[in-house]
Amino acid sequence: MSSSPMPRPTIGSFVGWHVLAEAHGVDPALLDDPDFLSNTLEVSLKEAGATVCEMNSLRFEPQGVTVLAMLAESHASMHTYPELGALFVDVFTCGESANPEHAVRQLTSMLGATGTRTSTVRRGHRAPVLTSTREVLQ
Repeated sequence: MSSSPMPRPTIGSFVGWHVLAEAHGVDPALLDDPDFLSNTLEVSLKEAGATVCEMNSLRFEPQGVTVLAMLAESHASMHTYPELGALFVDVFTCGESANPEHAVRQLTSMLGATGTRTSTVRRGHRAPVLTSTREVLQ
């Protein structure tokens, strides 16, 4: 009988994509509605293949909303500035099952943003960090 340890099964890989985005030209009323924003972020994440575990939102006075999504793959957040018609978005997913770039595209489309700027960073062991920035103004 061998005393060597049994190999451990691979659970996941240490790899992910982190998308940071800014969107402009959004209806200020939408950016001040926590229920609408939570639903929109959740739908966008699910359509991108993410598993949403929990959603949380907070409305600030006199305006602005932060929405956080805990994902099986990691997390997503949005922070709104209704007075500017703008928001910041952050979506990080580990593994290969979800597409955070698709989630951000879907979200900004659902919000009717007229301009977006995104930056995507590859994180983890499998590849060097790659950064790409794209700006779309309409």
